[in-house]
Amino acid sequence: MTDKTVSKNDVSPDAGQQPESILRPPVDIFEDAEGITLVADIPGVSKEGLNLQVDNDSLTVHGEVSIDTPDGMQALHADVRSKRYERSFSLSNELDVDAIDASLKHGVLQVRIPKRAEVKPRKIEVRVD
Repeated sequence: MTDKTVSKNDVSPDAGQQPESILRPPVDIFEDAEGITLVADIPGVSKEGLNLQVDNDSLTVHGEVSIDTPDGMQALHADVRSKRYERSFSLSNELDVDAIDASLKHGVLQVRIPKRAEVKPRKIEVRVD
């Protein structure tokens, strides 16, 4: 394998002018008796670049990657093909969308959506007569 130094002449003139695609972040979904947890990988997205929205029975995750380039420099090559993440999920009416909790740490978004109290499993006490 050889390393190649990239020069300005190696970059096609219209490389930065292609329409930007939107990435679908990989998401793991876990369910337990209390609710569901979504874990999404969105590297490069800051809290300020993240937008979560619930509309009726849909949860949408929008993320904008910020790539800092030092003053006076420009990128000749970047492996990042898109700077935007987007993913939508249909939500069951068993979930309490008013109690959604979300956290972002090291490029991993964790969203916890609890079940409504009336649909959570409950133990029924049996009387002895």
